[in-house]
Amino acid sequence: MMTGNSLSIGMVGSSWWADAMHLPALDSHTQARTTAICGRNRERAQAMAAAWGIPQVYTDFAQMIDQADLDAIIIATPNNSHYPITMRALRRGLHVLCEKPIAMTYAQAREMAQTAAESNLKSLVPFTYSFMPTARYLKELIDGGYIGAPYHLNMRYYTGYAREGDYRWRFDKRIAGTGVLGDLGSHFLYIAEWLYGEIVTLTCRLSHSVPRPKTDPAGAAYPVGDDGCMMTVEFANGAMGMIHCTALCYEDTPFGQTHHMEFHGAGGTLYSSTDWDTVQRVKGARVGEGAVRDLPIPDYIWGDARRDTVHNTYRDIFRSEDFMIRGFINSILQDKPLKPDLADGARIQRLLEAAELSHVAGERIKVADIA
Repeated sequence: MMTGNSLSIGMVGSSWWADAMHLPALDSHTQARTTAICGRNRERAQAMAAAWGIPQVYTDFAQMIDQADLDAIIIATPNNSHYPITMRALRRGLHVLCEKPIAMTYAQAREMAQTAAESNLKSLVPFTYSFMPTARYLKELIDGGYIGAPYHLNMRYYTGYAREGDYRWRFDKRIAGTGVLGDLGSHFLYIAEWLYGEIVTLTCRLSHSVPRPKTDPAGAAYPVGDDGCMMTVEFANGAMGMIHCTALCYEDTPFGQTHHMEFHGAGGTLYSSTDWDTVQRVKGARVGEGAVRDLPIPDYIWGDARRDTVHNTYRDIFRSEDFMIRGFINSILQDKPLKPDLADGARIQRLLEAAELSHVAGERIKVADIA
């Protein structure tokens, strides 16, 4: 538990993401100590513990939560484990950072959010791209009235990790819940609502373009998740939107993906792009002010993050700036609210469920009907 002014943190998961982002951020915070790590592969967990000076290693998350004397945990594990780990931690009085999608169903996600709220515990769901300078600048511009009353948006997330038809747990619906819809679509659904407000109706089509093995490595049949999604959404304010996410694009860059966003309203237009060449770029035009022009992201939004490549921006934003993991630690220490929390994660889970239902039923779904 908390020693002096330092929090005791448990890391659940020994993936590359835990090693690349979560543990470096914890290590950089002077008021956080990673005192335990849990991974299914003991050797890998032990290696990460040795690399980061973590004294306790577990292979059972329940034992770690019950025995390790923690203040909070970070959950970076496959999606089907998020609900049981989160619920056990919350019932033990631990603050929780849980990767997205936070659950397998909206009912699970809603219970997680309600339990955290009723227990007065801090939570964070790291929709990573909302912390990046591009998204934060778009938020400032749109909230400040740059485009006026919003009319519509167009968001495209292109990457290529589904081009190979191999087995991956991210396409095993028993483990992931969905496919690209949850893995990528959750990011842009969150940003869409963050910028334009509540989505009230949704229509979705899912693709299964690349054939995948019919059985997992153990020989068991499994339901295959989608490799792309296209959604039409309607917001409570009357605006409309298109969100297209695919993992079938050929993107031969070190970043391996591109993001494109367009926002149109009564007062103007905004465009943003993120890829290896342009790094992060925002352009816009307002009625009466001439043609579209570059809108440099202000220094106060960049902070001390490097601007040369997207990877370096990622590293700095998540490892040394007070966002995501470091923001989670600060919110606990300072007893301040934090977004996006489990309630936001549950909201996105509801949209994912609506999207899957829309695909199966072949019709537009009212989000309020997802209970």
